[in-house]
Amino acid sequence: MGLDHGDHHDVPDPNGRALRLGIGGPVGSGKTALVAALCRSLGEVLRLGVVTNDIYTTEDADFLRKAGVLDPERILAVQTGCCPHTAIRDDIAANIDAVETLEERFGPLDLVIVESGGDNLTATFSRGLADRQIFVLDVSGGDKVPRKGGPGVTSADLLVINKTDLAPLVGADLTVMSRDANAVRDGRPVLFTSLREDPHAGAVAEWVMGVHAAWVAAHSHPHDHPHEHPHEHPHEHPHEGRPEPAPRS
Repeated sequence: MGLDHGDHHDVPDPNGRALRLGIGGPVGSGKTALVAALCRSLGEVLRLGVVTNDIYTTEDADFLRKAGVLDPERILAVQTGCCPHTAIRDDIAANIDAVETLEERFGPLDLVIVESGGDNLTATFSRGLADRQIFVLDVSGGDKVPRKGGPGVTSADLLVINKTDLAPLVGADLTVMSRDANAVRDGRPVLFTSLREDPHAGAVAEWVMGVHAAWVAAHSHPHDHPHEHPHEHPHEHPHEGRPEPAPRS
């Protein structure tokens, strides 16, 4: 997974645990909306857990719980009290504790998504916390952002450029963004999306499923068949009857 950016944490033993997927990006780029979309798309086929990061609040976790995209007990909030990149790269203990708590309570899990708090273009996850990383940009920052690079943009396993529906309104040229993003990413994939138009993030979900399939092939024992019965727990709908929260994009 890309540059280690001073990463000093050991990669945990991958055998017998869930794939851990980090999602990072600037404030307002659509990270929480992407987590919600992936829960909608993958919740019926993968056993999921989610960890959110906010500096002082639990707002992102609260949004996901109210949206009803996953059993609320499977969504844990970390209040970092510090710069977001510190909690996902430098001092990852609180996030590791949350991930391991989910695995102890609900395991075996297939995928744990860790959403970073909003940060700048340098934000990357420690390999001790995330096995793969998605970095989310949005077009409202202008079409110049991808070519500015930064480890988050250049080294993430997948770059997602969100809110394409806003491009005409902010004068962003998606062709330029695609060209520049591909130029700095050395062949790593780039996907464009509008989570308002595609609330299931179909292309991103397909990418995640491919990564998960490769993870299972590499780290499962021959007798393991985790998807013959994807949910060992009853599928719950704790959100029935609740008002839908305002959408995020």
